[in-house]
Amino acid sequence: MWDQVSALLFKALGETLFMVGASSAIAFASGVPLGVILHVTSRGGLLERRVLNGLLSAVVNAARSTPFIILMVLLIPVTRLIAGTSIGTGAAIVPLSIAAAPFVGRVVEGALREVDRGVVEAAQAMGATSWQVIRKVLLPEAFPAILSGLTLSVVSLIGFSAMAGAVGGGGLGDLAIRYGYQRFRLDVMFATVAVLILLVQLCQAGGDLLARLARKDGKS
Repeated sequence: MWDQVSALLFKALGETLFMVGASSAIAFASGVPLGVILHVTSRGGLLERRVLNGLLSAVVNAARSTPFIILMVLLIPVTRLIAGTSIGTGAAIVPLSIAAAPFVGRVVEGALREVDRGVVEAAQAMGATSWQVIRKVLLPEAFPAILSGLTLSVVSLIGFSAMAGAVGGGGLGDLAIRYGYQRFRLDVMFATVAVLILLVQLCQAGGDLLARLARKDGKS
């Protein structure tokens, strides 16, 4: 019996890793530029654009305030358009990415806001353009904090992926619902929770290590 459970766990773990990995990559690729734009267009920013900043902030806040399970349902037409279906591991990547991108954007914005203003002004005094300040000053200075924030994003996506399983998204959440809850298999439920906890611990430890290494490199 446990051989079957182990096989199901490995399969579900692979699906979860695929969902989280793909959605993290998409969320980072879209969220990091979003965070930079939010920062540089804010009041007193390098490229102050209050109207643009206000519109982006409103969209980001709306996306972040919507519970993920509701967001998944609202995005079913978009998911079908992109993935061709609203059920399965591949389809779950769409709402996961859309849910995580605004969070990543706010994380990056917050990290950039903590960069010493004097460093930015020094770069501008030496004739650096806005793009050069962003690329060579803001992002490198904020990199350790961004790494820590991205780790939190991945951890959140692991939790979101488990919720996606409740509506046919596959992965560990789907295993816990279909084989654990619906079939009254507490052993499957506990095994799934244990794997999720271990996965979160590994991601958090790895992210913390990378952030520490980045801080040491920045001080050397």
